[in-house]
Formats: sequence, structure tokens, C-alpha cells
Amino acid sequence: MDPVDDVLTTMGLAHRSHHRVSASAPWGVAFSGVASMRLVVVARGRCVLREGGNVVELGVGDCLVVRGGAEFVLADAAERVPAPAREVLVAREVAVGGGGAGCEVLVAAFSLDAVAAEPLLPRWPDVLRVSLRGGDLRRVLGTVGLMVLESGGGFSSDLVLGKLGDVLLVQVVRAWCSGSGDDRPGWLAALHDPRLSLAARAMHADLGHPWTVASLAGRAGMSRSAFAAAFRERTGESPLAHLTYWRMHRAKALLREGRTLQEIAVRVGYETDTALSRAFRRAVGVSPGRWRGMVGGGLGAGVEVDAEVDAGSRSVV
Repeated sequence: MDPVDDVLTTMGLAHRSHHRVSASAPWGVAFSGVASMRLVVVARGRCVLREGGNVVELGVGDCLVVRGGAEFVLADAAERVPAPAREVLVAREVAVGGGGAGCEVLVAAFSLDAVAAEPLLPRWPDVLRVSLRGGDLRRVLGTVGLMVLESGGGFSSDLVLGKLGDVLLVQVVRAWCSGSGDDRPGWLAALHDPRLSLAARAMHADLGHPWTVASLAGRAGMSRSAFAAAFRERTGESPLAHLTYWRMHRAKALLREGRTLQEIAVRVGYETDTALSRAFRRAVGVSPGRWRGMVGGGLGAGVEVDAEVDAGSRSVV
């Protein structure tokens, strides 16, 4: 499986709720830091984002992926005094403002598996801005349009909306992953390199293989020294350090599934459970058993949720 697909598949994304905000100047909404993750999509018009003392203008195609705990303001102007989101977002579709210049924003809340998302989350700022263009923009706006249609109700509309919400977030994250920039993890940079990607994908597809720098260089069609230098330059780490990271990431997933240490060791490239335990302790700081006890066993462990999301249409805001 492709590394990006692997992460997105195992992140356990779950759409919690969403709101379509039809705003007209003057308007402003302040979001508190409660929801585990939010996605904001500007579908029409323009607005400004205030976050951490910074003000950024947003337009159609701008999306925000907001970490849990982050606070921010959306408004028609930087100086606008906002209303608390809990007082504004009282239904799936709301209208705010005084009838001036219009803007349409979709705000969705999600839960996710923080452990499974580790390869992506460390480099995310509190508010990650993704500017969509071309096909990515058309796909996202198409999904937003379907969500608007389904919001009218109907048989199993909540089920459909939940699935569309998951698709929407994956579309935005995928667009960010496929771009280029300093805010992306180094392993994504390797996937964008025509030669390094051959080695990175082969490594990820078979973590149990006894990879060496020489064998990975062969996959890339490069000399050992040139491959090692290029890999470090693109990702910030050596090929074998990269391999160890992904092995530990996969080991965590298998630990939570209740697999035995020996079974995990074989699947991620270690001959014995003792060798895996030593490598895991060096990389993570605790033994595999201790780590499993800390996060809890089972597929649901480590999932971030919004404790205050109720059974209706409202989300934690």
C-alpha cells in the first residue's frame, strides 16, 4: 500500500458534524479550542482568519485543517468583534451577518486516531492552510455541494453525510500531501522524487525485508553513496533511520491489534522479539509491553474524540 494511503486508511477518520455558514458583512465567529479536529472550507466569497496574532485573507479554495485545542476567528474583516461559535452554529445550515458582501464556509468536526496519524501530525501547525487549485478544488467543491444537498434530509442522510465528511477531509489532506513545501514531513519529499520514491515505496511495501542502504539504492537505480546523500538531503534523515521509524509505526499498530511480539518482529523485520524490544525501546523510550499498556489495546485506542458532541446536529464549537 502507498505510504500516504496507509496513513489515511488507518487514521480512523470519523466525521462528527458539520455546519454550512452563509455569512454576510459584517460578521465574525470565534471558535474555541475544544473539537479534536476541524476542517474549514471556503466555498464562496472571501473572509479573514485570525489566529495566534496573525491575520490571513482566505478565498474560494482555501481550506484549514485545525488541530484540537486551537482557537481561531473567521470574519469579514480583521477588526470585527466575533460572536462565540456555540451561539452561532446551532444548526447544520446557519446565516449570520448584516446583509453585506457574502461568503459561504463549511465547518466540519472530526475525530481521528492520533497514533495512526503520527507520520503526518508532528509537522502540522495548529492551523494548517491548504490552498486548492485545479482538479483538487473541483473535487472538494463537488463534495461540499453533495453535502449541502444531503443536508436537506432524507432516508439515511446522516450516514451519507458522515461518509462525505470523511471523503472531504481525505481530499484536502491528500492535496496537501501531493504539494510541496517545508511544512510537509520529509518522507513525503522522498515520494515526490522520481528515483527516491522507488526505494521509499518498496521499503514501505515490505517492512519485514532485510533492507540495506545498498539494496535500497539499487531500487532507486543509484550508487549507494549518491542514494544515501540524496535521501538525507530530501528527508532530513538516513534511509535506515527512515526504515526504523516506519517499522516502529507499524509495530505500534500491530501491538494495538493484540499481536504477539514475535509475530510483530517477523512482520517488521526483526528476527526475534528481543531484537524488536531493544529497537522499540531505543526509538520510543519504553518497552513494547509498556507502550501497549499506556495506550490501551484494541483498535479504538488512541482515538481523539469530541466529548461534548451531542446526538443532534450541533458540534463542539
